Amino acid sequence: MSLTDPIADYLTRIRNALQAGHRKVDIRASNLNRAITRLLMDQKFIQDFLVIDDPVQPTLRIYLKYTSEDKPVISGLKRISTPGRRHYVGKDNIPRVLNGLGVAVLSTSQGVMTDKRARKMGVGGEVLCYIW
Repeated sequence: MSLTDPIADYLTRIRNALQAGHRKVDIRASNLNRAITRLLMDQKFIQDFLVIDDPVQPTLRIYLKYTSEDKPVISGLKRISTPGRRHYVGKDNIPRVLNGLGVAVLSTSQGVMTDKRARKMGVGGEVLCYIW
């Protein structure tokens, strides 16, 4: 199976699992997906994750996080840069999601990082997605 936009697939799988109330979701494990998942873990949007090694295609199992009222911690995911329209920003134009309450995920020359870290390091890059 060939995916045109693996990041959109990643976000859609998480969005669908949250809407269905699932506690975990399995996603293809690419280096970019692992980096985004680590970022979600660091920002406390997900509970935990593990990599299931398979000789054909490794899989990421992401354990989703819910509040005590069974509401998902992640309330929104939006793909910004697509294969047909890339969205690059300089260090001075890094967007803020919900006035700092959300996170913009950037792919920079220093690796995948949040908007706050990119601002602190003084680097720009491709805006992959927004998470809030």
